[in-house]
Amino acid sequence: MNSLNLSLNEKLDQALERIKSAQDLQVLYEVKVSFAGKQGFLSEIMREMGKLPKEEKPLFGKEVNRVKEAFEGAYQSRESELKDQELLAKVGRDRLDVSLPGPKVESGAKHPIQLMFDEAITILARLGYTVRTGPQIEKDWYNFEALNIPPDHPARDTQDTFYIDDEHVLRTHTSPVQIHALLSEKPPFRCLAPGSVFRCDSDVTHSPNFHQIEGLLVDHKVSMADLKGTIAFLFSEMFGSQVKVRFRPSFFPFTEPSAEFDLSCPMCAGKGCRLCKYTGWIEVGGCGLVNPRVFEAVKLDPKTWQGFAFGFGIERMGMIKYGIDDIRLFFENDLRFLRQFTV
Repeated sequence: MNSLNLSLNEKLDQALERIKSAQDLQVLYEVKVSFAGKQGFLSEIMREMGKLPKEEKPLFGKEVNRVKEAFEGAYQSRESELKDQELLAKVGRDRLDVSLPGPKVESGAKHPIQLMFDEAITILARLGYTVRTGPQIEKDWYNFEALNIPPDHPARDTQDTFYIDDEHVLRTHTSPVQIHALLSEKPPFRCLAPGSVFRCDSDVTHSPNFHQIEGLLVDHKVSMADLKGTIAFLFSEMFGSQVKVRFRPSFFPFTEPSAEFDLSCPMCAGKGCRLCKYTGWIEVGGCGLVNPRVFEAVKLDPKTWQGFAFGFGIERMGMIKYGIDDIRLFFENDLRFLRQFTV
């Protein structure tokens, strides 16, 4: 064992001398590989330890650890010194001329979808509406059951809805946010639910992931006249006072009575063009008075409380406002398209 100890100390002294004389990190690393690498001196001598008598192995192992620690301490110290030297040399080489023009920085801007969200929220905030948010992965009860959408309703088919499991779906509308609000807040209140929704649909006017904003008002003695006035105000502010709104009877499980509402085409002033398919009108969204069954689902007395709800697609609003004829442009991240909305 004495010969092995002597070899250990000699190799350590040589390694320490090489560490001290190393002038760059590459040379220093080569010292480490030759002494402490997988094929280095320490690995070889550890294999020799297997030939020692059993009682000598612990003492020799302790000596190997001492040598290894001495080597690592010297290595880390010299490595730190060389890194500091390299940094100082780099700072000395890299000079900054403050008189030179700076690099061109591309400025970001809001996406057109966000611009439409902001505009609608700002307008409705003047009527007392505030924003609520909710999960995009929603329980079936909030997305369907509480909104009076029965199990056999076509909207609940897998061809229309993305199911996560038997109890959870990717929300198909932002109406579940209204259910959360009705359960957690005491009426009266007015809220908006903007956000992403998901449906199994994809073409030039439909996307499997799109955006909606829905409004809910709950109070005493609410009527269709209140609803029509709210929607007319919103779109006259958004598109101008010359735009007209019309309502058509419809059916939605969560509202009764229900209606769909259209805008007179702002591009052709109702005369007929490609955007409105030459009808003079553009279908925008749906609305109605809150169905009493929805109030019953959230334990509110429908004889005491009434309300109305309305909703529309944000992409549809953007297509109308900016004259966009393909919904897919909103999602392609084409800078030529997005730069048109930079303020």
